[in-house]
Amino acid sequence: MYTVKQLSKLAGVTPRTLHHYDEIGLLKPTHVGKNGYRYYGEEALLRLQQILFYRELDLPLEDIKTIMGRRDFDLVGALYSHKEALQRRVERLHRLITTVDNTILNLKGQKEMSKRQYFEAFSDEQQAEYEKEVAQKYDMKTVKESQRKWKSYTTADKQRIGEEGNAIIEALLAAMPKGPSSPEAQAGLERWRKHIEYFWIPTDEQFAGLMDLYNEDPRFKANFDKVDPGLAEFMRETVKIYIENSKK
Repeated sequence: MYTVKQLSKLAGVTPRTLHHYDEIGLLKPTHVGKNGYRYYGEEALLRLQQILFYRELDLPLEDIKTIMGRRDFDLVGALYSHKEALQRRVERLHRLITTVDNTILNLKGQKEMSKRQYFEAFSDEQQAEYEKEVAQKYDMKTVKESQRKWKSYTTADKQRIGEEGNAIIEALLAAMPKGPSSPEAQAGLERWRKHIEYFWIPTDEQFAGLMDLYNEDPRFKANFDKVDPGLAEFMRETVKIYIENSKK
């Protein structure tokens, strides 16, 4: 058995985190002593590991509680799922690193890059992750449907979707000097919304939320900044006008 202090040190979380997980019913101690101390056994340790895996994948606590609270929750199956998701993340990070390295060499005059290669960081899989991040804030059913749609596409489909996304980003970049209210910017954002429908169909609120995510989440903001430091904010300003115009 582990005390809160021992488990927090073992798992690399704070005692406050363990107390919070207990309070919301996500991770209950195996035993509470007469002195009020919480004690955690092997089963609790494995449950905490699952929670941390889901947190690593940026799933909200309430969603984790729902998933792990199901009667048919399969620990081994969940581990396989975590492994697959983490492998995809590693592959994406490798692609991002490669794009950064190639861009550095290009700027130093040691390697030529096409315009399309500048946007390899915005792969189809990365864009799918953006959509799921926003969808998770609203509806887990939407996330599952998005995943189902993505798996239904062929390799050729996925490549085409990725190339289309890159082309739209290029169009939005070209529209930046003309301002967010320009016809070019508004047309680019309309194309972006249609592009998102390969994964899920957002409401106006969700579409605006996606633009907020591009700006407020450090991971996503960093990717947009590699293309142009003003791109994410430009898209957020453009979507405000886009939504306002749609109400007229």
